[in-house]
Amino acid sequence: MRTRRRLLTVTGIAAAALATAGLNTSAFAATTLSSGHVDVLDAEWDGADLHLHVHDEEADTEYEPADVTLSVPAAAKVTNPGYGFLGSGSQIWLLPDTEAEADAAGVLFPGISTEHLTTGILANNNVTYTLVSATRNGAVTEDFSIYAGSGSRWFDSNTATTSFKSRTFAVATHNHANWAFEEAGTYELKFRVSGTVNGALESSATETYTVVVSS
Repeated sequence: MRTRRRLLTVTGIAAAALATAGLNTSAFAATTLSSGHVDVLDAEWDGADLHLHVHDEEADTEYEPADVTLSVPAAAKVTNPGYGFLGSGSQIWLLPDTEAEADAAGVLFPGISTEHLTTGILANNNVTYTLVSATRNGAVTEDFSIYAGSGSRWFDSNTATTSFKSRTFAVATHNHANWAFEEAGTYELKFRVSGTVNGALESSATETYTVVVSS
């Protein structure tokens, strides 16, 4: 059984108490996930709306995206494989698309999941994930992408193109690809999941994910 940690996580309860008392809540950091199998984009349907969560497969625990910081350590740095969309730097920070590689490097194995969505609810039995925006240290960035295999882009924060911003996935599936960061810094990645219900009604949810990439 999956354990759900929604708005009132342990840190959320403490922060809420301090906010009520009028005190600074900045000392209460979000839960940090830095290794293991984590479905970063995890869509669910509650009977009326779509939702996005972060599902830690290792602990079988679900979090609100706002309650989680994803940590990418210096150990994630690898030689730039040379795909044009990864920039001209000699190295990138990579969360790989295979669990063995991720475990060997001691980094996150990030997933994109629709496995908790059942067939027969959403039109064509699929949903679309959209990269709405991406910033690094507060400024719009072109330094983030998700790609599969030999440079097949799924998402790219490059603002010079409208391509590679959305990708459709079948429900009840589990997907993995390489998550690449070209520079160190704090990234805020805004993703939306959307689908059509009963042929006309659009349901969507948008969440912001915080990723800290260490030099």
